[in-house]
Amino acid sequence: MRIAAVAALAAIVAATPGDASAQARWEPSRPVQFLVPAGTGGGADQMARVIQGIVSKHNLMRQPIVVVNKGGGAGAEAFLEAKGARGNPHLLIITLSNLFTTPIATGIPFNWRDLTPVKMLALDEFVLWVNADAPYRTVPAFLEAARANRLRFGGTGSRQEDQIIVAAITKATGIPFTYIPYQGGGAVAVALVGGHLEATVNNPIEAVSHWRAGKVRPLCVFDSRRLPVTEKMTETEAWSDIPTCRESGLDVEYLMMRAIFMPPGVTQAQVNFYIDLLEKVRQTEEWKDLMKQGAFNLTTLTGQPFVEWLTREEERHRTLMTEAGFAAAR
Repeated sequence: MRIAAVAALAAIVAATPGDASAQARWEPSRPVQFLVPAGTGGGADQMARVIQGIVSKHNLMRQPIVVVNKGGGAGAEAFLEAKGARGNPHLLIITLSNLFTTPIATGIPFNWRDLTPVKMLALDEFVLWVNADAPYRTVPAFLEAARANRLRFGGTGSRQEDQIIVAAITKATGIPFTYIPYQGGGAVAVALVGGHLEATVNNPIEAVSHWRAGKVRPLCVFDSRRLPVTEKMTETEAWSDIPTCRESGLDVEYLMMRAIFMPPGVTQAQVNFYIDLLEKVRQTEEWKDLMKQGAFNLTTLTGQPFVEWLTREEERHRTLMTEAGFAAAR
């Protein structure tokens, strides 16, 4: 009888939904909503849709991923929705630096700690772009023109990473610019091609097609080192041919994360499912091609190292935005 009782208890424990083995088998049971806190055509939107396509093509998940753009309020709409979806493992959100800049600039009741960090996929670069027909072909020539006539910079949103970089350029050079906000990086690139702007600091992936078409020209990259991709993107140039802004006489650096978060209150088993899924995505040729085309920095983080990075990056953005006068009153 004692043996039978022990066996019965073991069977009950094994069938308990919350046990470790059951959690280890967790996977989505319905379509997964993938929020993009930005407009269509930008770097975050492109990356989300590449992930969606890879998962579908390679059958990496039984349920489909549905990409939804919610860029209202510089991403606040998406962040607050994710925050309010507590315990929902069928919702992901791709994040960029507006994870920090939007709450700092607006004071909305949101902080990155209101979400569950899953995985940093890469760091995104910023490049100083001008129209291919512009007379300036170097950073010094561009700055000389800007001193003579106030030039227009376009960027994704107000008091966001693009405007932070423009403010840093002004701080480094003493040259003022007119900053014009747009809904997304795609719209910014089109405006530069159309001659409505003199410059942008778009991510590589947002401007590479226009560069290949001969419509825009890169002057420098806002990183401490040149981009490592040596394959030609145009007939004559590779990403590695673009000088850093520092070596061009403009001492400004800035990189931006591309990362995945979940709502608060999800289980570790659910987080682990998506960590594993995203690692499978990273191993595909399609992902590697995206990383090459967009000249991404391949840094990736999970767990406590990711949390520590987020903590440092939030403080860095608070300092940058306070110095630029972009931080809301606390």
